Amino acid sequence: MRGQQRDQHAAGSVVVGVVEAEGQEQVALRAAREAARAGTGLRILHAVEWPPPGTADDDTAPEADGDGRTPPDRAERVVARFSEIVHQRFPRLAIEPDHVSGSPAPALIDRSAEAPLVVVGHRGTGGFPRLPLGSVSLQVATHSRCPVLVVRPGEGTEPVGSRVVVGVDVDDVQPHVMEFALRAAGSRAARLDVAHASTRPELLSTGPTGPLLVGRETRPIAAKDLLEQELAPYRSRWPDVDIRTRVERCRPAHLLVESSRGAELVVVGTHGRTGLRRLVLGSVSGEVLRTAECPVAVVPVPAAGE
Repeated sequence: MRGQQRDQHAAGSVVVGVVEAEGQEQVALRAAREAARAGTGLRILHAVEWPPPGTADDDTAPEADGDGRTPPDRAERVVARFSEIVHQRFPRLAIEPDHVSGSPAPALIDRSAEAPLVVVGHRGTGGFPRLPLGSVSLQVATHSRCPVLVVRPGEGTEPVGSRVVVGVDVDDVQPHVMEFALRAAGSRAARLDVAHASTRPELLSTGPTGPLLVGRETRPIAAKDLLEQELAPYRSRWPDVDIRTRVERCRPAHLLVESSRGAELVVVGTHGRTGLRRLVLGSVSGEVLRTAECPVAVVPVPAAGE
């Protein structure tokens, strides 16, 4: 273990999935920055599916490469290389090497149970560099027990803006999502933009007097007022964070992707108004993951009663 010698994973280390692919160094370094910012260690995971998918567990899958290295040997070498890269930039960070045989997504999901954050590349995490989002990254974002940060290779490790964006629904502002976004903004000394958008012709809200219907013409103003009411307790608890609101009548994904330009981070929850803990291609979260122009943090929202 590099850096500090105590086992920080017991207190919840950030977990990053790595693979030998172009741009993965930036993913690992971004994870290291998040761990350093949070005061945790960093667990570097590489998973090897062996035998490879589509081969039988027999002589059709060679046990070693031309240099005599077995899959576990190569996995260990991959993790060691990324550990050294991280150590050079973050020498005081505790690094925990971790390599497993098996599918990468279940391994990362399993480790999310004790992690404060899992970091994956937008593509290629865990040995699939050519598959689009919707494979490993989407599986992890869907089923992780903790927030997941999805980083595009090439986005770099240094902040590109002093702004964090969080998407909310004025009818269902989720505390887990808001608290994560506020911590992210506070630790970066960044502004927090709270964005709400809807294409619904009317706004249905519940208040002390019961349901409230707002007409199409007055919707943006009314929604902004409702959002300000929802944010009042957060402003009180986080007085040092500059919280601003943006309410538009458009598709939510469009507003979040547009807001991602020049931002350091976009934060979304794993469900919208349906209340289901899932992501599907075409949903707001799925579209933001595919097309946002900065890293995206996906925060799981507990089901009712959890």
